[in-house]
Parts: sequence; C-alpha cells; structure tokens
Amino acid sequence: MSDWQQICRVDDLERERGVTALVHGQAVAIFRTHDDQVYALGNYDPFAHASVLARGIIGTRGDVPFVASPMHKQAFDLRTGVCLDDDSVSVPAYDVKVVDGTILVGPRKASTLA
Repeated sequence: MSDWQQICRVDDLERERGVTALVHGQAVAIFRTHDDQVYALGNYDPFAHASVLARGIIGTRGDVPFVASPMHKQAFDLRTGVCLDDDSVSVPAYDVKVVDGTILVGPRKASTLA
C-alpha cells in the first residue's frame, strides 16, 4: 500500500471549507484555506464524540490556522491537530502534499503531545 493516497483536485475544494475523505481506512477532514494551503486532520471531535470536524469553521489565531468544531467550538491547529483551547487534547494530523494540482494525503504525523 502506498503511503500517499490521492484525494481530489485542489480546485474541487471550496476555500475555507472542509470535506471528509476515507484515507487508509480512516475518516479524515481535508481543509483548503483562503491562501490555498491544504491540511488534513482526523474528522472525530473528541469533545463532542462525533465525526464533525470537516463541517467546522476555519480561522486563524495570530498566525495559527485552525478549525473550530461545529459542536462545542474548540479550535484545533490545522498543522498539528492540537486543541488551542486545551493543549492536552489533540486529533490526528496527516501529511499533505499537492502534486500537479492533486491533493495527496500521507501518513499520520507524529503526535506533538507528551
């Protein structure tokens, strides 16, 4: 199995929105920001106990891009998956690359939590 899974064309995603894709058997939320950066996080919100992060609101705190859960509004760093409101909680973050306009999601990043 390849470490990188093809998802879709970047142009297929709306800016400031998320979608869910099945990546290596896991529900992963894929986000395209206003500046065309692409991020991938696990779709499961550990506070709401529901797979909803792809429906969250995209924003920034300082220079940190985040998605706020649509359920309880906790913000998760799009780069690392760490919750900005409670840094003892995180969701999986995945490597992402764009090749010839196509989004590829790779392996899960190493956790930044101790």
